[in-house]
Amino acid sequence: MADFAFFAMMARLKWIDRWALMRNSEEENLAEHSLDVAMLSHALCVIGNERLGKNLDAEHAAVMGMYHDVSEIITGDLPTPVKYRNPEIKKAYKEIEKDANRSLLELLPDDMKDEFKTVFFPSPEYEYEKKLVKCADKLSAYIKCIEEKKAGNDEFADAEHQSLKAIKEMSLPEGEIFLEEFLPAYSKTLDAIRPHM
Repeated sequence: MADFAFFAMMARLKWIDRWALMRNSEEENLAEHSLDVAMLSHALCVIGNERLGKNLDAEHAAVMGMYHDVSEIITGDLPTPVKYRNPEIKKAYKEIEKDANRSLLELLPDDMKDEFKTVFFPSPEYEYEKKLVKCADKLSAYIKCIEEKKAGNDEFADAEHQSLKAIKEMSLPEGEIFLEEFLPAYSKTLDAIRPHM
């Protein structure tokens, strides 16, 4: 009888906390973050298609976003200041992430591996979607900082500045549109944003 552990490993995303070095008013785990990134990746592609006349694969981007950090099931969430401390560490960590992803793919049956490889290791045809997933990842971090600030926690002030700077430096029109049209609502109260029934 077959016994494949891939999805049991994916279920462990919820046990990996993010922002481990910082005081959080609300803890965030990797499963929550992955859902945010998946939704934001999808949204950025829809913006690209509907507003900018592009032909992006929004569904594939959403799935890429959903699985973008699964290597951390094996590696843990290495804090950003460590991960990007210098080019050598960054390069080595990227290799560790790739190795972790390859190990996770081995937990799938052979007839499912190719489909998941296109998510874990997207081909060049998805290069722009990959950039949007990275932008979504930064947007998710920026939104977390806004939420912490709303809760009266100044711990995330520097991270907020760095996240916004990273988004701006990507120079992606989809990201700029999201910042302009959708981000302001994150600073409002529930009563201010809830739909009228």
